[in-house]
Amino acid sequence: MPARIYKPARNAMQSGKARTAEWVLEFEPEDPRHIEPLMGYTSSADVKQQVQLHFPSAEAAIAYCERNAIAFTVFKPHEPRRRRTSYSENFSFARKTPWTH
Repeated sequence: MPARIYKPARNAMQSGKARTAEWVLEFEPEDPRHIEPLMGYTSSADVKQQVQLHFPSAEAAIAYCERNAIAFTVFKPHEPRRRRTSYSENFSFARKTPWTH
C-alpha cells in the first residue's frame, strides 16, 4: 500500500504557524468508498485510511517507510511568499515608488 508524505498547509482560519512544522504520512486508500444503503453514509473497510503518522522531518518519515518496506511519494511543501514591507512603510516619505490611488 503506497503512502503520501507531505507537510500540511496552514488552515484557512489559522494566522500563526502552529502544527505546520511537522511532516505527515498518510496511506493511500486500497478499497474505494461505498455508500451505505440504509443511512447513506460513505464508508470503507480500509482501516489504514484513518491512520496519520506525524514526523519532525521528511527524512524521518522516509526512514520509517524504508524500515517498514512501505512504498511512498514525497510531496514538496509550497512555501508562501514573504512580505518584505510592513504596513507603515506604505506611507513612508522615503518610499522609492510614489504612492497613487
